[in-house]
Amino acid sequence: MSNFKLALFLIIKLKDMKKITLLYIAGLLLGSMTACTDDFEEINTNPNSVEKPDPNFVFSKAQLDGLNNNYFATNILECGGMLQHYATYKEASGAGDKYLSNEVYYSAYFNQAYPTALNETEVVINEVKNNPNESNKLNIARIWKAYLYHRLTDLYGDIPYSEAAKANSTQIFLPKYDSQEFIYKDLLKELDEAAAALDPAKPSFGKSDFIYDGDVAKWKKFSYSLMLRLGLRLTKVDAALAQTWVTKAIAGGVILNTADNAIMKYTDGPNDFNRNPVGFDSRKQDFTAGSYGTKNVEGGKLAKTFIDLLQSTADPRISVYAGVWQGTTQNTALAVQKGFPNGTKIAPTPTEQATYSEPNQSTVFKYDAPLVLISNAETNLYLAEAAARGWYAASDKDLYEKGVQASFLNMGIYGVAYTIPDATPYLTANPYNAAGSFEAKMNQIHTQIYIALFVDEQEVYANWRRTGYPVLIPVNFPGNVTNGTIPRRFKYPTSEYSVNSTNLAEAVKRQGQDLFTTKIWWDK
Repeated sequence: MSNFKLALFLIIKLKDMKKITLLYIAGLLLGSMTACTDDFEEINTNPNSVEKPDPNFVFSKAQLDGLNNNYFATNILECGGMLQHYATYKEASGAGDKYLSNEVYYSAYFNQAYPTALNETEVVINEVKNNPNESNKLNIARIWKAYLYHRLTDLYGDIPYSEAAKANSTQIFLPKYDSQEFIYKDLLKELDEAAAALDPAKPSFGKSDFIYDGDVAKWKKFSYSLMLRLGLRLTKVDAALAQTWVTKAIAGGVILNTADNAIMKYTDGPNDFNRNPVGFDSRKQDFTAGSYGTKNVEGGKLAKTFIDLLQSTADPRISVYAGVWQGTTQNTALAVQKGFPNGTKIAPTPTEQATYSEPNQSTVFKYDAPLVLISNAETNLYLAEAAARGWYAASDKDLYEKGVQASFLNMGIYGVAYTIPDATPYLTANPYNAAGSFEAKMNQIHTQIYIALFVDEQEVYANWRRTGYPVLIPVNFPGNVTNGTIPRRFKYPTSEYSVNSTNLAEAVKRQGQDLFTTKIWWDK
């Protein structure tokens, strides 16, 4: 069965999943009543509900939902604007570009994560956890759960975790907020245990897994690569603990080859959920067909900071990432690219709007473009940092160059056939300063993360908050809510204040005021 047919079947089969909580409450009420007929249970059985979910189908849905979570609002309007990959000339949509507060945008990721991907992953775990023959499915689901939760906690800080998505199994409807310290330590434990328990001799998800087709050896590398990412996230708050987990991840074996990259596969239809959300959600919400750079709904463009960086280093990747509309086609030549300055408001639409760069719709914004979750570009660059810290006995210069080369090679997923020699002129013109200070090395390494991970704005945002690199000049737009500083987190949804107010109040008391400027645990 093809990916899109499988996903379509899954959507239909799980159409009542969101009714679980309401059905449970109704069941409590009905259970307290005296039965008035011998066939009461048969009469009141919903023929459309799923009594025993198929873990394969549910896992497919969890992958789709986990990555299709408000991409445009979260990654472009918020994270991408804050980190100056994106900019807009409009005020209302300048939430991240101008550090403004718009509850619709900052709450979207939180509100959608729990009822969809997190709940679905928990369903998979509950279905397979007592079957030893399905231990691979259990442990892959644990790894996927860790990936989903790290994305969520990196945005908000303390979140519901240990009691979340438990309404169906333990009847916890108002989960407590766990500290980010607890969450991170548990995520790392889960990754460690799950990776060690994967067994190539046992069955897996097969084609129901859109990332690795159930390949347990690759999932093991994904788990250790995620461990490397999370371990380094702790460098500011607990360097010793960070070193412990980074060392364990390296020993376990991280992604080093293109063939092991974690890449989600998409098709251009026949349904919207089959399309890559990077392109589909963004083109639907802003970069619409037929506007050709002149009438973008939210006024979005690539930011001057990002374009200037690529142009100043003669980076060939700019032609993969960017294009300027000239009529109905995009010119991707380096020389014509022009970034829009962050924190700028122009009304009405500026007449020269079409002359600014936008994401390339034939590559990164293509509907059927693959989506990279973790690649050897990222892992090699993180290993370069580990080597620079003295945590890994290898050449940080060699690892840095391998990371850049891998980034060039990975442009191949967009149909651009770069080779390792294609990266040589770039590395020669922009050499790694092996004799420089640690901070100078960090600047170079994480500037490459900023470039190589383009479109994964959530990870770029998290890594920038940890490292401070590349150095960005904040804007100070009138009416901004951060006193002209780049936000450090997302605020909680206002709905949490009425639905789960007691537990939320405890989180705020522990973490600090619910503000964009409050630093989360690993950022302190």
